[in-house]
Amino acid sequence: MFNFSPAELTAIALSLKVASVAVLCSLPLGVAMGWLLARKRFPGKLLFDAMLYLPLVLPPVVTGYVLLILFGNQGPIGRFLSDSFGVSFAFRWTGAALACAIMGFPLMVRAIRLSIEAVDQRLEHAAATLGANPWRVFFGMTLPLALPGVIAGAVLAFAKALGEFGATITFVSNIPGETQTLSSAIYGMLQVPGAESGLWRLTVVAVAISFGAVLLSEWLVQRQRRERGA
Repeated sequence: MFNFSPAELTAIALSLKVASVAVLCSLPLGVAMGWLLARKRFPGKLLFDAMLYLPLVLPPVVTGYVLLILFGNQGPIGRFLSDSFGVSFAFRWTGAALACAIMGFPLMVRAIRLSIEAVDQRLEHAAATLGANPWRVFFGMTLPLALPGVIAGAVLAFAKALGEFGATITFVSNIPGETQTLSSAIYGMLQVPGAESGLWRLTVVAVAISFGAVLLSEWLVQRQRRERGA
């Protein structure tokens, strides 16, 4: 049952790599966007908010197609990055990470935004009155108090990246060893007669990783709350 083939192990490792890179690269921007939406008012905020959550309601294939148009080898952004920095996204694992980051970004930002909104602004104002600059207030008070939401947002984005399929397969295809993640590997096995054992193996792994990530998130949040209460 758990005699994994080299291709299955590669798909599992690539999924973890893609999801981790997607979360780590998008987390700083997610924190910044969460703070911006929670603390600032500016013209067009409602429109900006709606555009931010657009990947959640668009068909994933549409998101993948837009990424292919923009970041493909002949796309305006993709060609610039390739010519200037030698960076390529289309049909590469880096493109899978980009697609996963975009699909999970709204979930991350929403969790972080709600957590920052729950922080009492009177504490921030008091710290500023005592001479703390805005950066010190944010990193010394706001961010630690909002940390459970940051962790929850990161885990949600990781779980979304781990299960992402539509945008990824549209943008980077399903290339074994390069872009074939758990989801695309499972999809490929569905087309192969007699591959039920492989389907079960990968399904169990996907459920175990997702459950473990959520469990770790809850443990960290509870620990943070206990430390704050102490």
